[in-house]
Amino acid sequence: MSTYLDFEEPLRALEEQIAQTKEIGISTEVDMSDKIKELEDLLKTTSKEIFGKLSPWQRVQLSRHPDRPYTLAYIDAVTEGDFLELHGDRGVKDDKAMVGGFGAIDGRTVMFIGQQKGINTKMRQYRNFGMPNPEGYRKALRLMKLAEKFNKPIVTFIDTPGAYPGLEAEERGQGEAIARNIYEMMRLKVPVICIIIGEGASGGALGIGVGDKVVMLENTWYSVISPESCSSILWRSWEFKETAADALKLTSTDMKKFGLVDEVIPEPINGAHRSQSENFATVKKYILKYLKGLDAIKPDERINQRIDKFNKMGVWE
Repeated sequence: MSTYLDFEEPLRALEEQIAQTKEIGISTEVDMSDKIKELEDLLKTTSKEIFGKLSPWQRVQLSRHPDRPYTLAYIDAVTEGDFLELHGDRGVKDDKAMVGGFGAIDGRTVMFIGQQKGINTKMRQYRNFGMPNPEGYRKALRLMKLAEKFNKPIVTFIDTPGAYPGLEAEERGQGEAIARNIYEMMRLKVPVICIIIGEGASGGALGIGVGDKVVMLENTWYSVISPESCSSILWRSWEFKETAADALKLTSTDMKKFGLVDEVIPEPINGAHRSQSENFATVKKYILKYLKGLDAIKPDERINQRIDKFNKMGVWE
């Protein structure tokens, strides 16, 4: 059963009409193909109208859509099931909110790393709602160093409401773990591609977000703080989250305009959650394109370009 956000309700009505028309055609043995095509064209037009004028808050809602694919779904799709997950940070434990391992994409071995949210309540608790502890970031760094050792490129999928803010996480060095990752990722000798597939919140995203290519899917967000938290700080209430989302300039379009990401990957006309296979194919195509381009650059030059790119962020005259 698909989930529909409030602004998606017109799509629900049309999809139900299409399903009912198909059932009538089958039960009565009457050719309803013209009517079905008419409704499908209307569905496509309505989708364009709805998704073509989304507000920042609506894009935030889409980034959290329960039907939206998560990291493991992307990895499984682009590797066609050829993925070997690796576990543990060799220090504390295996953080289930951070996943990673080797996978083959068109015959080429790549290290995939990303935050994983759960697909239901039980799995969300198991994955800590996609909020990694320090050991998650240390596991990610271990896997990055492993990829560097064997000269394999790295692709990270970013989708987190933030690093876990619990007391035990701070006791084990949450800030240090994220800072260490940022420092080490700047100097990795292999190509690094970072893709924001959902929520890109604060240091939780930056902990695996330093790369030669940092890109966002169309209906995602990337910011130092979530709209709800921003609203609660500035107005002492979550009621102004829509205003905060607009003021934060957190959409993919804003991030590209400010030069904080390199490119925006377009989503299917009705969003990544409604046309998952089409979305996976697009992401795979972009990964292969980036790898081809980065392969042509020498490692030392890649590192210098990576450092220069991030040093320029936030600088103005």
